[in-house]
Amino acid sequence: MKRVVITGLGVISPLGNDVASFWENSLKGTSGIGPITKFDASKFKTQIAGEVKNFNPLDYFEKKEIRKYDLFTQYAVAASEQAIQQSQLQFATMTEAQRAEIGVIWATGQGGMQTFEDQLQEFFTGDGTPRFNPYFVPKMIVDIAAGVISIRNGLLGPNYCTVSACASSNTAIINALDNIRLGRAKVMIVGGSEAAITPGTIGGFGAAQALSKNNVSSASQPFDVNRTGFVAGEGAGALILEDYEYAVQRGATILAEIAGGGMAADAYHLTGTSPDGLGAKLGMLNALKDAGLNPEDIDYINAHATSTGVGDLSEIKAISAIFGNSNTAISATKSMTGHLLGAAGAIESIYCVMAVQHDTIPPTMNVTDLDPEIPQNLQIVLGEKLEKPIRYALNNSFGFGGHTASSIFKKFEA
Repeated sequence: MKRVVITGLGVISPLGNDVASFWENSLKGTSGIGPITKFDASKFKTQIAGEVKNFNPLDYFEKKEIRKYDLFTQYAVAASEQAIQQSQLQFATMTEAQRAEIGVIWATGQGGMQTFEDQLQEFFTGDGTPRFNPYFVPKMIVDIAAGVISIRNGLLGPNYCTVSACASSNTAIINALDNIRLGRAKVMIVGGSEAAITPGTIGGFGAAQALSKNNVSSASQPFDVNRTGFVAGEGAGALILEDYEYAVQRGATILAEIAGGGMAADAYHLTGTSPDGLGAKLGMLNALKDAGLNPEDIDYINAHATSTGVGDLSEIKAISAIFGNSNTAISATKSMTGHLLGAAGAIESIYCVMAVQHDTIPPTMNVTDLDPEIPQNLQIVLGEKLEKPIRYALNNSFGFGGHTASSIFKKFEA
C-alpha cells in the first residue's frame, strides 16, 4: 500500500494557539488548566478546566460569518488553516479533478454542545413559542466542521465525521491513513475539535464521578496514586496527511510518516475500561501489526492516561504486557492540557509527530507519588522533558463505549 506522510500541523489548545507555542509550553511542563471562565461554575463541584485562551475568531472569519458556527467549528477551521498553510497546499490553483482527490475527516465527541444548551435554555425559559436560531441545527451537528473545512477550501474528496467518544480523532487519523493507502485520496485534512467547557458537559461528567474536584492547576495527575479524576479541556488539532509520492512530487516539506493504526473494543462497560486492559492491548497490537513493527521498535508512547483510577491502571497493564521488556518511554500530556475529549487523539498525535521530529518527549506533570501498582520496569517520563532518539511513537486513545484506537508515527526517511 501507499506510504503516507504528514506535511502540516495546526493547534488550538490550552497551551497555545499555534504549534510552536503549544510545543514550547509543553516541554516546559506548563499547566493549561485554571478556573472556568466560560460560565459561572461557582455552584459546581468541579470549577477548573483546560480552556483555550486569547482565541480571536476574527483571525479566521469575517465578522458576519462567526454567528454561523459553534466554537468547536471555529476551532476546527483555525487549526486546519494553520496546517494547510504549513503544508503549502494551494487549493485555489487546483483543477476540479485535483480537488476531488483531497478530503476531510474531522472528529468530535460532542459537536456544538454550547449551541445546543443555549437554544434549549432559551426555549424552556420562554413562553413555549419556538424561536430557534436558523443556524441551530448546522451549528450543532457533529459533521459540520468537516463540511465547513471542505466548503471553505473547495475540497471534493471523502468528507465525514468520526465519533467514538474520546477516541474520535485518533479514529479519524486511522481512517484518513487508510483512505490514502487504498488510493481513495491523495491528501486528507484530518483532526478533531471540542468546545466542551459548558454547564451540561461539566455537570454531566461530574455526575458520572469522572471529573476531579481538586480545583487547582495541578489537578490532572495521571499515574499518581492520589489522582482524583480527569480535567476537561478544549481545543483542536489538525494534521495534513499525504500520499508520499504526491508530497515529493510537489516539493512538500515532510514532517513525519504515519506507519500504521489499530482499533479494537473493550466490550466491557458503558464508561469504564476493562480492568485488565484488553481493549487497549488489542488496539496497540493491531497497530503494531498494521505497521509491521515489534514492540521494541516503539521508542515513545503518548498514553491516554486521563487521571482516573481504573483507566490509568488498565492502560498501564496493557502497555506492560506488550512493552514491559522494551526501552519504551511513556508520558501523559493530559497532565498539562486536560482531556480534550474528541480532540484528544489529534492533539496527542501532534505530540508524537513533534517527538519524532525533535527526539524529545514532553513530560508527565503533577505526579508526586507514583502509583505502586505501576510496574517499576516501565519508563515513565516525570517532571521534565526527556531527550532521546525517537524513531517510532505510538498514540493511544480510548472512549466511552469501549472504543480503542492506537496510531504509530515514524521519523521520516526518504
